[in-house]
Formats: sequence, structure tokens, C-alpha cells
Amino acid sequence: MTGFYRDGYCRTGPEDKGNHAVAGLLTNEFLDFSASRGNNLRDIGLTDGCKWCLCTNRWKEAMEAAKSNDDPVVPKVFLHATDESALKSIGLEDLKKFAAEGEAGSGGGATRNPVSQTPSADGRGPVRETH
Repeated sequence: MTGFYRDGYCRTGPEDKGNHAVAGLLTNEFLDFSASRGNNLRDIGLTDGCKWCLCTNRWKEAMEAAKSNDDPVVPKVFLHATDESALKSIGLEDLKKFAAEGEAGSGGGATRNPVSQTPSADGRGPVRETH
């Protein structure tokens, strides 16, 4: 199960030094990128297509390394499930650029929780591991 507290949510607290706040959809390119930085998520069984709570700074590193907004090195983001603590390091506009299809901001249609509000504990749902 994903999340720092292994409860299926991307919520964080003072014990979570990596701030696992970004709810993302893993890609092979991101898994390679993360492994190249010393964190091989495949070792714990994660694969392309898994939903996972990502370290805010690692997601930001991938975004900064991306060649374009559709570069698969950057996991798509589930805004409704991303903890607002991610906003301490990543701008909301950057998160919106990489919103998963169907999330507000992605051009993929409306969601239950429009992105005009900040991702927060009030609007997030579970992000379950899917492998």
C-alpha cells in the first residue's frame, strides 16, 4: 500500500523526511530516472502504471529534467490525491501542467474536486497501489 504511513493516502507528517506528497502514475522513464538517482522503486515491485506517493523533490527533479510537458519522465499527477504540503516545493501551476487525464487542469475534463482549489486533505481520496 502506498503513502508514507502505508494507509493509501499521500499525506505526510514530520516523520516523512522525503515528503511523499505527490500522487503520481509511474512510468518506465520515471522509474529509470529514480533508479539513476539511487532509488530503484522496481526493487519494491513497482512497475509502469502503478499509482504511488512520490517524494516531492524527486518529482520536481524529473519535471526539471523533462524536455517537454509530455515527457514521460514526469509522472502524471492526481491533483485530488496530492497532499498540499507538495506546494511548499512545487507550484500549483506546475502540478496542473502534469495533471493526469480527467483531472482539472489536464484538459481531460472535470473532476469531483476542481483544481481551482488547492489539493488538500479535504479533497484527496485514496491512491492505491496498482501492481
